[in-house]
Amino acid sequence: MKYELPKLPYSYLDLEPYIDSKTMEIHYSKHHAGYVTNLNSAIGTRKDFKDVSLENLLKNLSSIPKELQNVVRNNGGGHYNHSLFWKILKKDGGGKPKGKLRERINESFESFDLFKEEFTTSSLTRFGSGWAWLVLDSSNKLKVVSTPNQDNPLMDSNDKPILCLDVWEHAYYLKYQNRRAEYIEAFWNIVNWNGVEENMD
Repeated sequence: MKYELPKLPYSYLDLEPYIDSKTMEIHYSKHHAGYVTNLNSAIGTRKDFKDVSLENLLKNLSSIPKELQNVVRNNGGGHYNHSLFWKILKKDGGGKPKGKLRERINESFESFDLFKEEFTTSSLTRFGSGWAWLVLDSSNKLKVVSTPNQDNPLMDSNDKPILCLDVWEHAYYLKYQNRRAEYIEAFWNIVNWNGVEENMD
């Protein structure tokens, strides 16, 4: 299977002023594209991976030959994580979720504000590079988790990622420098809650 860079559902400019166009361009066309290229170079032509989806690849990392596990973890993880990240952002997003997603957040966190506080803390306290996630766990409950580098919840559990935030410095440093907290606060203005609910369903 040859893995492909998904098309962005908006232009580089559309998430301004929360994410600047230059960061979007570099993040998508260099970082994400690099993960896809590296993943294809490692396993894209191997017959034993021909019909394996990216999600199943990451769920079954331990079954991959040891010499390939790190390249798949880093580049397959980077490809999956960014593909989900682009989907849950949109121009004129933000606000609060509605409908079923709002109900589920209230059930799991008592309120949207408490969820937002927990997710923000998880994003802010991730040391070094990594991601914060909202996942649906095996008991069908929403919870917030964090992973290092390009790891994601598929790799270590049956949790289903539905929302994520990239806190690698390349995601925000051109505009926010070391002010990760400002980047996290800006993120809430461009969340595509309909996309998050689609992921949950």
